[in-house]
Amino acid sequence: MPTAVSIGREYLPATDAARAELVLLHGWGANRNIWRPLLPALRPWANITLLDLPGLAPGLEQADLELEDLLLAIENRVPAAAVYLGWSLGGQLAMALAARRPGQAGAVITLCSSPRFTAADSWPGMPAASLARFSSLVADKPVTGLRRFDSLQVAGAARPRQLLRALQALRAGRSEGPLASGLQWLAELDQRHDWPALALPQLHLLAADDQLLAAGIDHALGDLLAANAAAEVDTVAAASHLAPLEQGAAIAARLRDFLDSHGLLRPAHSAPAPMAKSDVALSFSRAAPRYDSVAMLQRDVGTALLDQLDRLEQTPATVLDLGSGTGYFCPELRGRFPAAAYIGLDLAEGMVRYAREHHPGAEAWLVGDAEALPLASHSVDLIFSSLALQWCHRSDLLFAELARVLRPGGRCVFSTLGPQTLRELRAAWAAVDQHQHVNRFLPLEVLQQSLRQQDGLALQVGEQAYRMEYARVGELLNELKTLGAHNVNRDRPAGLGHRRVLQGMMRAYEDWREEGMLPATYQVYFGLLEKS
Repeated sequence: MPTAVSIGREYLPATDAARAELVLLHGWGANRNIWRPLLPALRPWANITLLDLPGLAPGLEQADLELEDLLLAIENRVPAAAVYLGWSLGGQLAMALAARRPGQAGAVITLCSSPRFTAADSWPGMPAASLARFSSLVADKPVTGLRRFDSLQVAGAARPRQLLRALQALRAGRSEGPLASGLQWLAELDQRHDWPALALPQLHLLAADDQLLAAGIDHALGDLLAANAAAEVDTVAAASHLAPLEQGAAIAARLRDFLDSHGLLRPAHSAPAPMAKSDVALSFSRAAPRYDSVAMLQRDVGTALLDQLDRLEQTPATVLDLGSGTGYFCPELRGRFPAAAYIGLDLAEGMVRYAREHHPGAEAWLVGDAEALPLASHSVDLIFSSLALQWCHRSDLLFAELARVLRPGGRCVFSTLGPQTLRELRAAWAAVDQHQHVNRFLPLEVLQQSLRQQDGLALQVGEQAYRMEYARVGELLNELKTLGAHNVNRDRPAGLGHRRVLQGMMRAYEDWREEGMLPATYQVYFGLLEKS
């Protein structure tokens, strides 16, 4: 019976039209962070699955793995049809996965990889005795062994010390853990018969200055694959064995060209976003000086969200106020968590500028997008976000970013608006024309579906209706404009509308009047997101 294998997974949706599914597999002594330099060039067109592989990645607990169990676990954690990209030992794993289920692999790309790592039968490689001695060193002194391996990986690099620091930073201090299985696979795997036989598009990239793979591997690999018309061998210039850290953009470009040449990129069909982020940012920037004067609902919802913090047993080191606006809740958050570093982040530069001027004691005020946070991975313990996430139409990107920046055990408490918000105003406009006059927000079902793509995130959510009342429709419209929350949909009419149309909307809104007042209902979701 197969042994259960725990694999850390990170799923990053494409930021534009997804034209491919990529699965990225790291090598021995590294983890999924080795791929970070490629992501800016890959994410605009590809959905990406990153994995932390036991037996290869330091700091993982599982020991004495069988290769078959690891491969099965990978298959269960990745999309059914994908392109595999593997670096170093990860390249051999990628080829093994493709050989097991060729119908599910669109193509395989290896980087700084060889079908056989050790020397044999005139095949260039590390002497088996040298690898055996190194394996003994890792077993006895894992930290020393990793340092030795790191020195081999940076050999040939233009800036070895800088590269060494970058590599070690990616491990986040993890330098121990069971790694014997990976070394055993390096010693035993011999895929020299499998690579030529695989009838899939293959691209094998070698690094020009790689000192870890044996000299002559380029010629040996070229000869091995000469009869396979689907296989290509190429070289990445100015790169050592740590090519992903040195030439990320060049590797990503070569990968895309290869997939395009084989017709493996899906057509680019991306619907425009319902609202332009630049329009949202500009609208709220202009509203910053007067925002708090009319933000009654925003204060009420934010205060209710703060009350949820009382039920959390947590002493965060870093608190992110996501969609911090004018900084209204900064004093309250800093008062509740005085030992924590407070970061205020908002899409609107004008809001950030206003908040910085009025709350100078915060550790940082940042301009940024919740769908592409300018923060390091695993850097935040608690995220507080009140009535900001409704401006994110790509909830898959949003949850991917929240999962990325939260530390294990971290939480995000948030409030956001649902699609029934301002239903009275929407109905009144619909009575006079077919234009989109009211901002559209995502339903809870879409948020929950996006969340299911992310491992290790659990969501609890509740709903509450808030009812505001006005004597005249004009009061509501002026309030929305003052808040910066007026219509920013792409398909909004060019102007506010002909006076006759506006007057018709106002007459239609009168049908909602109750006890002398006009209601405006806000559908508010309150959520608690926890990362395991």
